[in-house]
Amino acid sequence: MAKHAFDKFVNKAPKGAKKKEAIRQEKRKIKEELRKKGEEERRINEERYRQITPKKNAGEKFGKPETRIDKDEKTSFNKPSRFKSQHSKSAPRYKQGKPVQLTYQQITQKAETGNKQSEADMMPLNKYISHAGVCGRREAADLVKAGKVQVNGAIIFEPGFKVSPNEKVLVKGKQVFLQKNAVYILLNKPKDYITTAKDPEGRKTIFDLLKGATNERVYPVGRLDRNTTGVLLLTNDGELAQKLTHPSFEIKKIYEVRLDKPVVKKDMEAILTGITLEDGFVKADAVAYADPKDKSIIGIEIHSGRNRIVRRIFERLGYDVKNLDRVMFANLTKKNVDRGKWRFLNDKEIRLLKYMNQSFVKSKKTE
Repeated sequence: MAKHAFDKFVNKAPKGAKKKEAIRQEKRKIKEELRKKGEEERRINEERYRQITPKKNAGEKFGKPETRIDKDEKTSFNKPSRFKSQHSKSAPRYKQGKPVQLTYQQITQKAETGNKQSEADMMPLNKYISHAGVCGRREAADLVKAGKVQVNGAIIFEPGFKVSPNEKVLVKGKQVFLQKNAVYILLNKPKDYITTAKDPEGRKTIFDLLKGATNERVYPVGRLDRNTTGVLLLTNDGELAQKLTHPSFEIKKIYEVRLDKPVVKKDMEAILTGITLEDGFVKADAVAYADPKDKSIIGIEIHSGRNRIVRRIFERLGYDVKNLDRVMFANLTKKNVDRGKWRFLNDKEIRLLKYMNQSFVKSKKTE
């Protein structure tokens, strides 16, 4: 008998309802494994807290507080200002990677009356880290559980631990801060608008397009010429603005250039190999014809932030720039933003900008 006659009895794959049931069983199995893993992590965290919690002495057991200070208490670390106990006199000197010896009750107790925060101001630690722009809440919870977060000098392992905006929070040894009223706006700049707050000549400015957008005082990150259109970022985050404009970060920008005549191949090669302008040598990261049928339209990628750099490159080669449009800046595009319109950046875009995601930061070439 032919071998294929037994195929329906051997290695028969489930179909229909049986296949769906197999998938459901697999999902249940995965969920059960995740649940057990979570329970194990909680057990480990509870064990950590028990290890740093001193046992009660005989006086405390019968309701009589013990006034004598043991030798171990004298040699223990002092408590931070927020976590003061009866015997602490000064804040400890924090040593990175070593937790201060505190009880769980001391860590979780409320601040003293003079510095008491309202419940509305308190927030879970993982939410605090997320609002500081470090990462999402789930990733923040993982950082806390891994012991990489300190609050006022004490390593915290509980993501739900409540903190106030005024407390000192360190993530991997670096202090983080809540962004208060930080505003990030992407504008698709039209032609004939000045990139400034006021113009003595009374010309239109980009802030005429942003009326009613925010009550905060924002300013542009870099500048676009009056006749240059496209992506422009505005913010009141000075630290971010400095990163995005500093030459050492080499932020990528892409422009579409319309010229008075087709660009010949040797000039395209010259732009890539580099040319010398009045203020020094410059070369593009990439250059190509944006429209195969019209060689007067060029796409150019460049990270230099020098004034009017794209216009001067083509003028140096004998071309007249008819239109210059910035289509990308630091991975931000004008997609779904009409000319003259604006929108706020979302949380993901802000995090990418603040932590200089390597997908859009030009890496320095090793010589």
